[in-house]
Amino acid sequence: MSGLRGRVLPPFIAFVGFLVTWQAIVLIGDYPPFILPGPLVVAERFVEAWVDGTFWPHLVTTLSEIAVGFTVGAAAAVPTGYILARSRMADRVLSPYLVAAQAVPILALAPLIALWFGTGLLSRSIIIALVVFFPVAISVMVAIRGIDRRLLEMARSYRVTRRQRIVLVEIPAALPGIVGGLRIGITLAVVGAIVAEWTGGEQGLGVLINLARGSLFDIPLLFATLTLIALLGIALYGSVLLVERYVTART
Repeated sequence: MSGLRGRVLPPFIAFVGFLVTWQAIVLIGDYPPFILPGPLVVAERFVEAWVDGTFWPHLVTTLSEIAVGFTVGAAAAVPTGYILARSRMADRVLSPYLVAAQAVPILALAPLIALWFGTGLLSRSIIIALVVFFPVAISVMVAIRGIDRRLLEMARSYRVTRRQRIVLVEIPAALPGIVGGLRIGITLAVVGAIVAEWTGGEQGLGVLINLARGSLFDIPLLFATLTLIALLGIALYGSVLLVERYVTART
């Protein structure tokens, strides 16, 4: 019980302190809601957006984009990271291009991708996959390279096949690093989805942000949408943690 209290109580106190500070800034500065709404105003607008159905279509769209983009990006990044870790030639040839691609801001690429593929699910998923790909690939590469060489030598002494070595030795040994990359990737997927939705389209939490600050000029709704995005990122990150614990327990 004391351990659970120690894990829950400090974050709760910090959260309450953040809300109190926020409300104090609004009261002391006497800011109107269209400049800086207080937490109570945002909470009220958050509930209203759920009740009147404002959030639902945008949330479903963003989740669909994240699911497709993260799956594609991670599925491409894991084998790429493994190849980079095990092949010096691949590392020399591909690494400069990967670094160069990562150095280009996704905000600069997003309009081009939207121009080439439209503003639908395909282009948004491509943007998310690009955002997810690099950190996951690098995490996998580092995790594979960090495997204890004694494990590999023991596998060779038992004359296991390459497939058996990968499945039975390398993946279990590198699993914490791989899942760590996936945790980073899933949070970046949320960022990628919002950036992709800013390029155009009719639905998505990024679109709702643009509507709230633009034509609707509903700043409390904007803050409520940002809160929903933050909660979505936390929920997805927690989901990856649960998968990690399950897989680790099974292996």
